[in-house]
Amino acid sequence: MSLCSHVEPNTYSEAMKHNCWRKATPCEIFYLELNQTWDNVLLPKNKTVIDCKWVFIIKYKTDETVERYKTRLMAKGYTINKGH
Repeated sequence: MSLCSHVEPNTYSEAMKHNCWRKATPCEIFYLELNQTWDNVLLPKNKTVIDCKWVFIIKYKTDETVERYKTRLMAKGYTINKGH
C-alpha cells in the first residue's frame, strides 16, 4: 500500500503503511536535530519520561490539491506529573 490517500492517519503505524508519510517523517527529525530541539540526558531519579506522539497533516494548495504531507513530533506535556 504505497499510494497515499487524502486521509490524515491517526497512528504512526497507520502512517508508515504509506510512502508519502515515510518520506515526510525523516524531514521532521532532521529539522528537530538542526534546531537543537532537545538534548540526550540521563533521566534523574524519581522523574518520568514525557511521551510523544506523531501528528500527520496534509497541507493543501488554494486549488485543493495536495501541497505536501507534513509530520510533527509532539510532546505530550499534559502527561507531566505536577506533584499532585
